[in-house]
Amino acid sequence: MLRLSYETLKNQGFDQYLLEDAPERVLQFGDGNFLRAFVDHFIDRMNETAGFDGKVVVVQPAAPKLNPKLNQQDGLYTLLLRGREGGRPVSYRRVISCVSRCLNANEQWDALLECAENPQLRFLVSNTTEAGIVFDPDCKKDDAPPKSFPGKLTLFLYRRYRLGLAGFVILPCELIHKNGAALKQCILQYADLWGLEPEFCTWLEKENTFCNTLVDRIVTGYPREEADALCQQWGYEDQMIDTAEVFGAWIIEGPDSLSEELPFAAAGLPVTMVKDCALYEERKVRILNGAHTSMVLGAYLCGQNIVRGCMEDETIRGFMNKTIYEEIIPTLDLPASQLTDFAAAVAQRFNNPYIDHSLLAIALNSTAKWKTRVMPSLLEYVKRRESLPRCLTFSFAAYVAFYHNAKERGDGCLIGYRGGKPYQVKDDDWVMDFYYSHKDDDPRQLFHAVVNNHSMWGDALSFLPGFEEAALAAFLRMESAGMAQAMKECL
Repeated sequence: MLRLSYETLKNQGFDQYLLEDAPERVLQFGDGNFLRAFVDHFIDRMNETAGFDGKVVVVQPAAPKLNPKLNQQDGLYTLLLRGREGGRPVSYRRVISCVSRCLNANEQWDALLECAENPQLRFLVSNTTEAGIVFDPDCKKDDAPPKSFPGKLTLFLYRRYRLGLAGFVILPCELIHKNGAALKQCILQYADLWGLEPEFCTWLEKENTFCNTLVDRIVTGYPREEADALCQQWGYEDQMIDTAEVFGAWIIEGPDSLSEELPFAAAGLPVTMVKDCALYEERKVRILNGAHTSMVLGAYLCGQNIVRGCMEDETIRGFMNKTIYEEIIPTLDLPASQLTDFAAAVAQRFNNPYIDHSLLAIALNSTAKWKTRVMPSLLEYVKRRESLPRCLTFSFAAYVAFYHNAKERGDGCLIGYRGGKPYQVKDDDWVMDFYYSHKDDDPRQLFHAVVNNHSMWGDALSFLPGFEEAALAAFLRMESAGMAQAMKECL
């Protein structure tokens, strides 16, 4: 079977959109599945429908050696977007043609720096994981290249400055708060560490736009079990197939002029330009992530294993909906339609027939997740309504039940049992030590210890009137009636 390439597609009579030649306008630090199914998909759509006319240079920022597969395929790869729309399963195939080439920062550092000489290069994108935007004081100006991503970017920007060329619009996609501001701060630290001239910092401030962004799309990557059959169906070999859900959202904090340079709206893309990402970040964490964390531990103890199974269970689905619409949304400040539309999309995403999202995977480190994703909604609900939200309180009791049920030590985990079969509880060591030390507590002792654990929750829960008693009552009902019946009674 012939490898995917422009020639292969031409010989097949491929009649979908392809862009073979265009100026390189985007430099992308990261060659992983997410950026290829998200940013590159959006750029490809802008090329087709909004006249963006730009190619992307993909950079492998940390890999020791170049992965040649993307270059061997002329930068082409097949993207499958799959999920539900209007309640029905859908699947869309698109050959992405916006990538010009792939460079390796370690092997091709000089070639990467040469990209700074291109006056048409305007946009820098990155996704180097949450640990990528960090300042490493061991990086040196003479390193070729520096180890850290911000170190590499500093030297790239410095080369651009020395050439007297215009700066960039910088769009980091790492999942950290205020990612653009964090990246800019790292670069300023390197400029100071390396003694770069003050004029460079002035150019950095005036000629470059660092945007805070928020990204949202579940990307499932290379479909290993389906790949051979798909390639047979399409008539070409593609070693870079990428898969993702249909839903996507990109919130970009930047100036109004950015909408003219990046015609997302004209391409009909789910990209929102805003003055401040904070309310949208809060919406995602509290509704999407909060729905996961408040639901999955109880759902697992009800016998479910994947998120889609929860959506097929009337009680669990009802519990999730009540939690979102009656207890989380009333604590948020975006317009109601933006909150309810997002919540409706979450329900469809959770019911994606192409994704088997494990509840135990979501359950990892649930202590910190409950604190950041659920507790703010609980506290804000009490503040606004002067009463305890029943479902969010129940979710805390389910969290305790999930952990307290694990009374055995394992290798880096605690081991509990559901229906006679073991499951693993994984969290920070000190959290697991705490629950193991309280494994023989009676329910009242247990809840008093958990609610008053300041390392977990600060003072927030211990001073919340009636919370300890309400959570304990929910837990006792779980033990007497079973998790499914106790959850049903919340409705």
